[in-house]
Amino acid sequence: MSYASELADRLARDAEAVCRHYLSAGHRAGNYWIVGDTANSKGTSLYVHLSGPRTGRWTDAATSQYGDLLDLVRETCGLVDFRDVADEARRFLNEPQPIPASSRRGDAHIDPPVERPAAERARRLFRMTEPLGGSLADSYLRQRGILRAALHPALRFHPSCFYRDLVTGRTRTLPALIAAVTDPSGAITGVHRTWLDPKGEGKAKVDDPRRALGALLGNAVRLRFPFHGPVSVMAAGEGLESILSLAHVMTGMPMVSALTANHLAAFRLPDSCQRLYIAADADAAGRHGIERLSRRAQTLGILPLVLAPELGDFNEDLRRLGPERLIVNLRAQLAPEDALIFLLA
Repeated sequence: MSYASELADRLARDAEAVCRHYLSAGHRAGNYWIVGDTANSKGTSLYVHLSGPRTGRWTDAATSQYGDLLDLVRETCGLVDFRDVADEARRFLNEPQPIPASSRRGDAHIDPPVERPAAERARRLFRMTEPLGGSLADSYLRQRGILRAALHPALRFHPSCFYRDLVTGRTRTLPALIAAVTDPSGAITGVHRTWLDPKGEGKAKVDDPRRALGALLGNAVRLRFPFHGPVSVMAAGEGLESILSLAHVMTGMPMVSALTANHLAAFRLPDSCQRLYIAADADAAGRHGIERLSRRAQTLGILPLVLAPELGDFNEDLRRLGPERLIVNLRAQLAPEDALIFLLA
């Protein structure tokens, strides 16, 4: 048994205590711990098995994320390196002893971790997509005020993307907006799917029209992002449409959508970054992600600056207030040199 598996098993021996500590907003319901997501939001989409053969295993029905309790520690704390995850798990278990050098993930004495099948499924799905321009997904984004989305290679269209109801188990196919999640080298590690109404009436009429698949931690949907070359100024945010709305009025600035507040907190920042604009969402989970990413940026010597919308998010600003008003709001928050370079006149 690997050291990681051993740690996960130790955590699973008292799974409820782990949940009460890291997912305090949740509650026990029978043999499950129920909570909104790994950002510890109130809700019911994430469930953890508290007994039986799957004790300690968890699934988020909204995002299709899953894992063991060690993965849960990583997600809830926004950690990236295994050493930090293991340190946090040992702290919870009151086990101060260090990890043996030959047992650490990524150490030269052990084989590298095997890629989860979900990442390959995500790449295969992206290969099956069509160009965004002129598609139902393009129309959906235009209805939301985002007129030039087809210029972003990370966005594609799937005319009949598989959808499974996680409650009933029933399956169907629906058109979907597909966004590629990539690592710093540009390799696709996951996808984000937004299922659409076939009649063009917004998102599909299903319980959870947005789901992610693959390896998201530390990665993101990247817009105008140079994979080879320095990035000195960039913007990062949570929701895809919110970041696309910023990209609509801020030409040239590299941007990323991390998709959730917890993944925003864990996004791997470029070494060359000097100034980071963090797009805010008006909710508690969003503030949590912003605070954690800001602290990490400061530790790395990067200046974090928060961009605040006037309404709930930047897509709501774009749709309800219009691009001119959005530009005025952003100009007041950007550094003068960035406003001059990146904002539409």
